[in-house]
Amino acid sequence: MIDVRYFAAAAEAAGVDGEQLAAGSADEVRAAMITAHPALAEVLGRCALLAGGVRVDGTDPVPAGVTLDVLPPFAGG
Repeated sequence: MIDVRYFAAAAEAAGVDGEQLAAGSADEVRAAMITAHPALAEVLGRCALLAGGVRVDGTDPVPAGVTLDVLPPFAGG
């Protein structure tokens, strides 16, 4: 399992700040997030996924025990 933390618009779309999901590739985890929270489909395409602080995408592994942060683009400076 992995711990998923949603931030800003991703948290709003998911309706939760965090949850646990099965480990897998970044694409598999994205699919699981959308299955659990269909409204995330509109937001996830613009979000960065950071597994243990390292950006992951596509077939990159998201190993068990890691924290995955779902970060939408932020404005400001």
